[in-house]
Amino acid sequence: MNCLKLYQNVSSTYCRHISTTSCLEHLQKMSRVKVVDNSMIGRQSVIKGKRPRIIHVYTSKKPQVGLLGDRVLIAIMGEKKHAYIVGCVEKQKANVPRFDTNNVVLVEDTGIPTGTRVLVPIPSCLRGKEGDFTKILSIATKFV
Repeated sequence: MNCLKLYQNVSSTYCRHISTTSCLEHLQKMSRVKVVDNSMIGRQSVIKGKRPRIIHVYTSKKPQVGLLGDRVLIAIMGEKKHAYIVGCVEKQKANVPRFDTNNVVLVEDTGIPTGTRVLVPIPSCLRGKEGDFTKILSIATKFV
C-alpha cells in the first residue's frame, strides 16, 4: 500500500510540468503578428512592445484561419486596422517560403498601404493572388 501511495505522489509531482499541446502553425483570432511596413502606427507598436492581434479573418477557405494573402482586421494601439498577411510561420506548399514570424502589411479601407516601404522580403507567389496586392508589391523592395 505504501508503494502505491509513493507512486501517486511521484507521478503527480512530475506530471504537473509536462505540456502536450503543440504550437499553432496557422493564424487565427487573437494571434500576434508583426507589422512589416514603415507606417507610424506600426513603429509605435514596436517601440511600446505591444504586438498587434488578429480580430477577424475576412478572406479564407477555412473558417477563421488566416493564410498567406488573406485580408484580416487587427487591433493595434487601441485602433482597428485592415491588413494583408504577407508571411506565415506555418508549413507552406512547395516553392512558397516559410517565415520566422507572422507578418502583415497595414492598408487603409480603400486598399492603399499605410506605409511607403515594406521592410522584409515578400513572397513572389502573391503576384498571382486575387486582391489589392499590386500596391503592396509596388512598395516592396525584396522578393523571395
